[in-house]
Parts: sequence; C-alpha cells; structure tokens
Amino acid sequence: MNIFEPLFLVLALVAFGTVITALVFAVFGAWRRALGILGRLAIGTAIYLAIVVVVSLVVRPRQYGLHEPHCFDDWCITVNGALRHPAPSVAGSNFMVSLRLTNRARRVPMGEKDTVAYVVDENGHRYDPLHDAAAFPFDGILQPGQSVTTFRYFDTPDDGRRLGLVYTHEGGFPVGWLIISEGGWFQKPPVVWLN
Repeated sequence: MNIFEPLFLVLALVAFGTVITALVFAVFGAWRRALGILGRLAIGTAIYLAIVVVVSLVVRPRQYGLHEPHCFDDWCITVNGALRHPAPSVAGSNFMVSLRLTNRARRVPMGEKDTVAYVVDENGHRYDPLHDAAAFPFDGILQPGQSVTTFRYFDTPDDGRRLGLVYTHEGGFPVGWLIISEGGWFQKPPVVWLN
C-alpha cells in the first residue's frame, strides 16, 4: 500500500459526504446551493483526475527484482526465477517461470481475480502462458499466511533477447486509474526482468 491509496479513500469519503450534503440542500429547496456544491465537487474531481493522468505520464514503471514481492494489498506474487529449456511439463514450452503466491492477510482467505502473468521481451512483444491445468490459479484461494509455489510455461523466441515477467490486472473495473499508483492511465505495468 502506498500513501495515495488512503488518500484516495479519504477523498472518496469526502466526495460521498459532499453529494449527501447537496442532496439535503436540494430536498429543502436550496437548488442553487446544491448545484454550487456539486459544481465545486466536479471541479475538484477533474483536478484530481488530471493529477492522476499527469503522474501516469511522467513516472516510469517500476521494475521489480527476482525474489522481491509485488503486492496488491495482502496478495503478493514473487518471481523465484526462470529456466530456459525446462523439462517439457507443458507441450510447446521452452521457458518456465517459478512464482510464489502469498496471502499476507491475518484473518481473510483470498485469491486475486482479474490478474494475468505474461512474458515480454525488450521490444515489448507479449508471450502469454501456455495452458497448464496443473498450475495453481491466481484466483485460487489461499488461507491467511499461506504461500504456494507455482509455475507458468511459455513459448518464447530462443534468440538471446531480454525477457521479463509482467503480473497485472486485466478485466474488471480499472481501480488503478483512480489512484496514483503503479499501472495508471498511460503506464506500462511493472516488470521483473528474468535475464
């Protein structure tokens, strides 16, 4: 969690309170005052979103190292390492990435929905994982404090190019677009370079 996530929650609560205040004024017939409050809220929201967009344009995406946890709240993924030409557990694979998934929560079982892991090369080409029914899914439920090691297999070019693993959210509501954080409007997701 970074400092901007609690800031976003506070601003969301203030916005909710502002809308309720405007509704109360509207119910009692003070339409001008209610519209003025909503107008100031709209201006504040536009300024906040402009800041989020500008930050996403100027901040470079983070690069994680091997064995460095990449966390979304209490759900973390850590890249343990990669191996080219592994024993072919999955047909067509020539690249295997070892991952550790961890639930840091103390009381709540959890999995992470709408997430994907894929390999990119230094030119930005994307290589999705090959289907592996035995792989522990990202939305699989882990108990509080539990970790599991899993693998993803890829078919990547064998020409010495630099490869990195990206773990990010795809699908669902893009809440990251509303918070100053990794993976904003125009940012590429963080990457773990593997070689």
